[in-house]
Amino acid sequence: MMNGNGGHDHSEEADSKQEGSGADADPGEEANEQEVIVIQDTGFTVKIQAPGTEPFDLQVSPQEMVQEIHQVLMDREDTCHRTCFSLQLDGNVLDNFAELKSIEGLQEGSVLKVVEEPYTVREARIHVRHIRDLLKSMDPSDAYNGVDCNSLSFLSVFTDGDLGDSGKRKKKGSELEQIDCTPPEHILPGSKERPLVPLQPQNKDWKPLQCLKVLTMSGWNPPPGNRKMHGDLMYLYIVTVEERHVSLTASTRGFYLNQSTTYSFNPKPANPSFLSHSLVELLSQISPAFKKNFTALQKKRVQRHPFERIATPFQVYSWTAPQIDHAMDCVRAEDAYTSRLGYEEHIPGQTRDWNEELQTTRELPRKNLPERLLRERAIFKVHSDFAAAATRGAMAVIDGNVMAINPGEETRMQMFIWNNIFFSLGFDVRDHYRELGGDAAAHAAPTNDLNGVRAYGAVDVEGLYTLGTVVVDYRGYRVTAQSIIPGILEREQEQSVIYGSIDFGKTVVSHPKYLELLEKTSRPLKVQRHAVLNEKEAPVELCSSVECKGIIGNDGRHYILDLLRTFPPDLNFLPVDGEELPPECQRLGFPRQHRHRLACLRQELIEAFVEHRYLLFMKMAALQLMQQKANKDNKVAAVTDGTNAEPEGTSAAPQNATPASDSATPNSAATPSESTATPAETNQTPPESQPAEADTANSAPATAAVATEATKEQAKAPAVTTNGTPEPAAHDEQARECESPLEGKEAEENIPGLAQAKELAESLAAEDGSSIDPKSREVVLNACKAVGSISDTSFDIRFNPDIFSPGVRFLDSSADAIQKQKQLLKDAAAFLVSCQIPSLVKDCLDHSALPMDGATLTEALHQRGINIRYLGTVLDFVDKTPAKTQLEYFYRIGVTELITRCAKHIFKTYLQGVELSALSAAVSHFLNCFLSSFPDAVAHLPADELVSRRKNRKRRNRVPGGGDNTTWSSLTPAELWKNIVSEAQTYYHFTLQGESVDQAVEKYGLHKITLLREISVKAGIQILIKEYNFDSRHKPAFTEEDILNIFPVVKHVNPKASDAFHFFQSGQAKVQQGFLKEGCELINEALNLFNNVYGAMHMEICACLRLLARLNYIMGDHPEALNNQQKAVLMSERVLGIEHPNTIQEYMHLALYCFANGQLSTALKLLYRARYLMLMVCGEDHPEMALLDSNIGLVLHGVMEYDLSLRFLENALAINSKYHGPRSLKVALSHHLVARVYESKAEFRSALQHEKEGYTIYKNQVGEAHEKTKESSEYLKYLTQQAVALQRTMNEIYKNGSNASIMPLKFTAPSMASVLEQLNIINGIIFIPLSQKDLENLKAEVQRRQMLQEASKSEETSEDVPTELDDKLPVDD
Repeated sequence: MMNGNGGHDHSEEADSKQEGSGADADPGEEANEQEVIVIQDTGFTVKIQAPGTEPFDLQVSPQEMVQEIHQVLMDREDTCHRTCFSLQLDGNVLDNFAELKSIEGLQEGSVLKVVEEPYTVREARIHVRHIRDLLKSMDPSDAYNGVDCNSLSFLSVFTDGDLGDSGKRKKKGSELEQIDCTPPEHILPGSKERPLVPLQPQNKDWKPLQCLKVLTMSGWNPPPGNRKMHGDLMYLYIVTVEERHVSLTASTRGFYLNQSTTYSFNPKPANPSFLSHSLVELLSQISPAFKKNFTALQKKRVQRHPFERIATPFQVYSWTAPQIDHAMDCVRAEDAYTSRLGYEEHIPGQTRDWNEELQTTRELPRKNLPERLLRERAIFKVHSDFAAAATRGAMAVIDGNVMAINPGEETRMQMFIWNNIFFSLGFDVRDHYRELGGDAAAHAAPTNDLNGVRAYGAVDVEGLYTLGTVVVDYRGYRVTAQSIIPGILEREQEQSVIYGSIDFGKTVVSHPKYLELLEKTSRPLKVQRHAVLNEKEAPVELCSSVECKGIIGNDGRHYILDLLRTFPPDLNFLPVDGEELPPECQRLGFPRQHRHRLACLRQELIEAFVEHRYLLFMKMAALQLMQQKANKDNKVAAVTDGTNAEPEGTSAAPQNATPASDSATPNSAATPSESTATPAETNQTPPESQPAEADTANSAPATAAVATEATKEQAKAPAVTTNGTPEPAAHDEQARECESPLEGKEAEENIPGLAQAKELAESLAAEDGSSIDPKSREVVLNACKAVGSISDTSFDIRFNPDIFSPGVRFLDSSADAIQKQKQLLKDAAAFLVSCQIPSLVKDCLDHSALPMDGATLTEALHQRGINIRYLGTVLDFVDKTPAKTQLEYFYRIGVTELITRCAKHIFKTYLQGVELSALSAAVSHFLNCFLSSFPDAVAHLPADELVSRRKNRKRRNRVPGGGDNTTWSSLTPAELWKNIVSEAQTYYHFTLQGESVDQAVEKYGLHKITLLREISVKAGIQILIKEYNFDSRHKPAFTEEDILNIFPVVKHVNPKASDAFHFFQSGQAKVQQGFLKEGCELINEALNLFNNVYGAMHMEICACLRLLARLNYIMGDHPEALNNQQKAVLMSERVLGIEHPNTIQEYMHLALYCFANGQLSTALKLLYRARYLMLMVCGEDHPEMALLDSNIGLVLHGVMEYDLSLRFLENALAINSKYHGPRSLKVALSHHLVARVYESKAEFRSALQHEKEGYTIYKNQVGEAHEKTKESSEYLKYLTQQAVALQRTMNEIYKNGSNASIMPLKFTAPSMASVLEQLNIINGIIFIPLSQKDLENLKAEVQRRQMLQEASKSEETSEDVPTELDDKLPVDD
């Protein structure tokens, strides 16, 4: 979901602020903070009086709508059975959609009466639906089936309910006795089994309390006319638990029993009729079991954490599920056959006009914070609704439930419209992509287009509109879902396109309005305005690729579509006759033939490349200025020549060494006329920003995003070497090219003249450079030329996306510029292989990037702008790195990813030939061929289905994939693996060794369960949760009963909350500077804003909560830390998945806070859960496992389970030695922890041995004088004394036998405090001893500086929310 949605998400608010006035951003920012605080602080309490319950108080805020009080009442245990009521204040009915602050007379202490209203058909249906939801509220089947944005969460199984309360109940000391600490066998270090069943532990709450046997619509609906006139709205049929069959009438006055039976209609009220306004009250009267169980169920429901119940913004699918009983459910049945989506009956006019909604929300005002919040909230809501509708429609299309708009054509050419969304299949229709790679290109185009939509959406230029776009992969087909431009279906495409080309550049048109709009996006997206020739040989101006089409809809809006070439082509995968790639690329075997010609560079790569070039530009200008200063003008030419020769090899960009201030200026104020578009630049800050926080600003977009320990990231920003091209003779040198650690600031000061260069660049940009002496101008000119800037007076790099597009022709007069552009593209391609790949590997070596599974690996590549098609290249690079053993885990994850991706490609085409009735058989057969050791997997074609297949001959070809072929059943394991090996070679250029799953597992150390998880997640397969025997040679692992479902895999745009994100970043910066309290306030603020935009559930809120919990913990508020971290875990489980790497991390943090709160057994359960998940996701051999095992070992040591503790700590020691090198400080710490356990066991010799190892490391690494070394030597002395004392005692016993006078020995169980101290150290938490008073003084002192920084900080943006935001705190080591 995350790929590439970073970049310019935050530009929009910056734009608006600068609109028209290039005003200073400071005051605006400060006002922002004031505004926010005003928004929340003024809540008040009202009294609610509902029939049949005691009046109760409710806390409300003036921003809420009356409707939100309705929702609260429908969720409360005592009022949840009411849906049809109004709220009245002093006898006046309140308007549902009014904000509370607009209601006259509503204040602190007002009494709101709940008044039952008469039902309508719609209200009656809503009531039944709500009661059904309440009855199903504890039932996980929706989460397993992936509907209604439900998803799984298992945290409560391990914490036995809510953490906060249980923490207060238990006595800290008494807990030691009754803990059972032994982990299940499969969790112990070195265990070979990887069971699947514990992935979903049994939740005792899910044993459903049955309240009713059947609740369904009666067959007597709808009421006949005469009954309608008596107020009958509809009829229900109920079977109670006591087996009583009853018919009910829903009337305007409520619900009552009637006298109908299954076969005779008698709508007269029964006697007694039990008329009740609420269905629950009626059922409670006729069924004692209902009354008892419904009350118990609601008690349980409200005890659950709200985060276990709230819907997620986008659907999450589970790849495993137990066998669920399929229960009768009227609402589900009805939903399946109507096109109701979400709550459509709440919206007048039934189907939603998606395009209108998507575009109107974009047009909302955005001048101040409340407006922006409203706008972003609306955009986010419509997007998530649209994604849900599009997914549902795409599945309906593939399942054959939607009529095509061109039914006469063959299936793959059909297009569909459903619920105002347009669907097309990812095939090459009408040879549109023939020259670009046919079906392969047609399959890649939708995702490229989606990336384009994402990029333009993030720049957010007023007046330029993109289509809502969702790409769905389902059952082997790729479906693109788009919102519909008004009027486009009534006319031919030729007439409607007024900008761009519909035939890949043979005919091209342009339009001044489009040029004006696109010009605003050209700077942030780095697109160069250029002219191409049309069919009449006349030049046509464009500011995008030729495929990008502009259409003015009937609504007068300017739409752009087909954005598949927003970003420039990737020459490494695009061989062009007569073009040579730079030597770095050639050495690695590029250019390579790819499946299609649409391979383009990622936006992150473009950003990183420009950043890198900008640094080069500054360095060169600085050098030349220095030389001029020394009056050696004759050298200038030499320098530029030297660098011109090979600019891209010159250095590895210090990705985040660029201080905030200097990444800003030259790029921004290039021409005053463009000041509006300035801040949209991803890594720009307005020129006013102070360099005060240079080293905390992670201004490079592509780096510290998944930095697990971002502190390291900052300490080791690679420095720039300006020594021409270092010839990478050996691979290690190439890796080193990006190394030499340097602080961001030092890098700046080391190069004399950099400050002048900066000034010069600024002044040049500010005025047209008229007042500057020609020599200085020449300096900038030379530097511009050398780095390939399109302007001669300022740094400005842009790409022409049409270079190398077949069919596009340029003017002869621009040949020179085109040549420059070609060179720039080659340089970017070289930059990817010579800088970005080595920098990724380096980040993995110093553990600032730690991928754990396919998804996090993909993310790590994408953040550095490396496409997945480079995976083979990355793996080869790792294989040739000298530090290969320290990257073993990375290599294994990479190979797993590569194999499962190849299998997915094959599976896609395999599925297209399978008809619906054989789907489960086909999927299980494929999985057997892929994973089972059984050599002759045979597909079962059930006999009866063969019969029906003959009958159906005539009707085939109606549904995509409706063919009657059974070719799928002839696949064999040997053939499948042969295909996987050849796919790896042709697509990834990687040589896989192994002709069967067992050989591959053996050769690369893979785990079959991990392969199963990866392929299921990628292909959307859901399997039965049970133990599979993959290694049996006598029977296949899977049967068709094991395949439960096929889910769609959905890609869509993730709209961002920009203001919230700025607060979040400022908060992080504060924390890094040590101002914890301010940081905490800002993060809390961010949390409120995130909630305002995204609702309660979102990945970014999860990151926010995690950081908040960490801050609470550091500031000593353990219960609050526990509370926030519990939310973070629940949210991660729900939004990312129960075994996502992020969830594993959250579990570890929660365990630490539980331990600190004295909940030891819970802490252990959580750690065991994390270890189980980690084994499942990536196996034992992973650097993170060392941290996890150290945590487990320490907690076990604390509860005196010494032998167990040693198993985990010694495993951690082994893993640390492997991945950090035997001389690392982490290893020294591991030795110390092991020594402590041996000391507790009184095995002093072993303890001494380990502590000595640790001492040696400290002495060599940090020197004798360091406190760590001193501590270690003290401990050694202590151990020696203990050992001597023990020996004396033993000798005494030997000598004198039983009557020896024995000195009592001190065997101490470790104190909880000492264990906690060690836990904090290994988890990278160091306490800063500051009293509250110190904090207050500091606060006063930095108040003024803070105001200044606020402005510079919040305008600056970075890539996606860093996944490991918390670890930016000081880390031991």
